[in-house]
Amino acid sequence: MVEKYSEIEQIKGLIAELDDYINHYHGGSVSFVSYDGKVVKIRLGGACADCPMSSSTVHGWVEGTLRQFFPKIESVEEI
Repeated sequence: MVEKYSEIEQIKGLIAELDDYINHYHGGSVSFVSYDGKVVKIRLGGACADCPMSSSTVHGWVEGTLRQFFPKIESVEEI
């Protein structure tokens, strides 16, 4: 149980780092919503909320980065 908590905290931390970058350089935000052991759910905000490139941000950047460190993540979904 402690291991699972630790993994979620690590995922939240990595998303927070991505959020800092996105906020600083693009005026947007990404925040952690949930993780069920396979799927990470995130919320985009700021300039990212209505951006036509948001799918690329979610799948190409956020999902790609998370899966480098957590290969058992199957997908990232924006809610």
